[in-house]
Amino acid sequence: MTTTRTDGRIARGNQTRQLILRRAVEIASVEGLEGLSLGRLAGELKLSKSGVFALFGSKEELQLATVRAAIKIYIEYVVQPNRELPAGIRRLWSLTTSWLTYSEQRVFPGGCFFYSVSAEYDAREGKVHDTVAGAHGSWFKYLEQTIEEARKAGEVRDDTDIPQLAFELVALLEMANSESVLHSNFTCYARAAEGILNRLRDVSTEPSLLPDTP
Repeated sequence: MTTTRTDGRIARGNQTRQLILRRAVEIASVEGLEGLSLGRLAGELKLSKSGVFALFGSKEELQLATVRAAIKIYIEYVVQPNRELPAGIRRLWSLTTSWLTYSEQRVFPGGCFFYSVSAEYDAREGKVHDTVAGAHGSWFKYLEQTIEEARKAGEVRDDTDIPQLAFELVALLEMANSESVLHSNFTCYARAAEGILNRLRDVSTEPSLLPDTP
């Protein structure tokens, strides 16, 4: 009986933690990680402040947990849908269009979570900065890896500067996100997709593998 009660408390605690983090990532995508507080989340979700504090302990721990929760959501919407596709230029194209869809459909209310918090923490120091920077760096590495796999598959030219291509693709993705959030202008997603498609055609050994239009 004791084990059953303990398991039930753990399950309820995990559910409460997930509820808090879901709201936390929504707030942070709009107001930044500094917009988070244990008291605010407790009030909005009608939870006891002591209970929320027991789950996270400090504002910094809440911020770190929020970034980690956002990473999981990002992987679910951007990375995971393309993992079963064979290595090549079409997988690379699909990965970038998944990112545009993730931003345009406002998986996070403030657009891309990591674009928002990277601007907030880029000049700071500490654990939160390091976690945000690590997530940003991991995305770049994954994109470069996807390009390299397409090159090994013979669908990207051998002379392609992979870090430069990844940089250009991310620049187009983030510009679309920024413009849409700042100006509520969603035509920028089509422009970004067109720019990415043209760039991929430039480096592809078989441009016919790519769609004619975004």
